[in-house]
Amino acid sequence: MASSSVEVARIDALLPQTQCTRCGYSGCLPYAAAIAAGEAEINQCPPGGSATIGALAELLGRESLPLNPANGVESAPRVAWIDEERCIGCARCLPPCPVDAIIGASKYLHTVLADRCTGCELCLAPCPVDCIEMRPGLLLAANQPSLNRERYQAHTERLARRAEERRQQLDAMKAAAPRTPAPRAAPGVSGQ
Repeated sequence: MASSSVEVARIDALLPQTQCTRCGYSGCLPYAAAIAAGEAEINQCPPGGSATIGALAELLGRESLPLNPANGVESAPRVAWIDEERCIGCARCLPPCPVDAIIGASKYLHTVLADRCTGCELCLAPCPVDCIEMRPGLLLAANQPSLNRERYQAHTERLARRAEERRQQLDAMKAAAPRTPAPRAAPGVSGQ
């Protein structure tokens, strides 16, 4: 079943853009593409919950389904919070945040910009000291899917740009490194 880019865009527009990956896909757009292609059900988005499932069912002319418990449960909005007394400044929470809601730098304390946090929970697992927790709160980002999508795209583009810059640096270092010939075996000595 082929999916049109218009249908994917319409499905993506209904998703909350938390980019949490709980649906089993790397983000909201890949999940939207899977729905449009008939490869995924419409009930795999815990952050969107029953409202999103209902909107997707209406858009696609499908039966509304209960949220698949394998993907999580629908819950009240929660935002990440960092206990600054326990934070060691490792910066492991920064790359996984899909919307750059965490600020800080290596060897410095980090904090969460609560108005940007989508509640995705992707920052929890990388923290080696468990100083990040999810707390009930006003999830302003939940009402900003377009802005969340823009932040996610900017985050993804920045990571790709940095990876390319790093690759170029490594290539330049390899090209500049002196080449040493491989050692030769002594005459009459076999390698076995």
